[in-house]
Amino acid sequence: MPVPDSGAFRAEVRGWLAANLAGEFAPLTGSGGPGREHEFVQERMAWERRLGADGWIGLGWPESDGGRGLPWRHQVIFHEEYARAGAPARVGHIGEQLLGPTLLMFGTAEQRSRFLPGILAGTQLWCQGYSEPGAGSDLAAVSTRARLDGDQWHLDGQKVWTSLAQFADWCFVLARTDPVAERHHGLSYLLVPMRQPGIEIRPIVQLTGTSEFNEVFFDDARAAAGDIVGAPGDGWRVAMGTLAVERGVSTFGQQLGFQREFEAVLATARANGAIDDPDLSARIVEAWAGLQVMRYTAMATLGRPAAEVPGTEANINKLLWAPWHQRLGELAVDVAGAAATIARPGYELDHAQRLFLYTRADTIYGGSNEIQRNIIAERGLGLPREPR
Repeated sequence: MPVPDSGAFRAEVRGWLAANLAGEFAPLTGSGGPGREHEFVQERMAWERRLGADGWIGLGWPESDGGRGLPWRHQVIFHEEYARAGAPARVGHIGEQLLGPTLLMFGTAEQRSRFLPGILAGTQLWCQGYSEPGAGSDLAAVSTRARLDGDQWHLDGQKVWTSLAQFADWCFVLARTDPVAERHHGLSYLLVPMRQPGIEIRPIVQLTGTSEFNEVFFDDARAAAGDIVGAPGDGWRVAMGTLAVERGVSTFGQQLGFQREFEAVLATARANGAIDDPDLSARIVEAWAGLQVMRYTAMATLGRPAAEVPGTEANINKLLWAPWHQRLGELAVDVAGAAATIARPGYELDHAQRLFLYTRADTIYGGSNEIQRNIIAERGLGLPREPR
């Protein structure tokens, strides 16, 4: 299928969003996202199905696997227009942006034909089973175990900080399948159905009062023997492949979300006069500049051939946005003033309060800043490893 002209494609995306963020989906505008994943869950799931039905999921996937085979520039256009339109935060992004690309890289033809259609249709939701109480940023310390017995894997262990697990149909789980191997060795990447007796999900109440994250307990949970991506013991390589795709075009959607948050802070500053405070004004300018740095860094990365992109791009990206977003939360409450220190009855938070509280964890989840710096130094720059 020929690639459409960029201008025509942007007009197509805008037109579709304008036509569909109306009627039953009109209330979803601006909903969801960090600290707000509890909003309109069923309606946003229906929105995923609408996206899938009209071909807006898997834009960059090969046409042979059900995608549209569009280049990264067109994918960037979609994410930009999606964010500008205030379309709801995606509940299917883990499947589309993480598991799907992983199967395209490492999965078998049978796995792709079995799992990709549900992601493309927006009917199958995924979550990520990586972090554990004793293995957060140090992912190699994973202790969840799986053993193969006949035609099934049997899983025992615990995952934590599992985003949207309470809604997911499946989870891709990093588990230790060789009991004598240590660290990066002996791990496997399993595809586990979430709706089964051996799995218990406990939502974690956050500072925002909401529960995007969960604890997930596996007590002899089962996965089919063939539902392993890569060979047994090859899980670390596959898991790193999943993390690498986090630097992809969806980064621009995230950044446009940041842009909306920044604009809300700027609007408050203009409305209440905080913009006239020299210190706050300087911090607003600094926040704007940080947004531009993130954008141009992502553009430079995506514009280079994959062979020229170092393996630490995802770490650099995280190290850019996490502290920036955290500082934006601090700026939001400072701009709002004394009113930001008081929650409304029922712990109903406004934009500034929610942004501030949620971003406290930005520099920890997804790999702490300290870990990101170590990875960049050791793997990217070849510096000596930190003493253990």
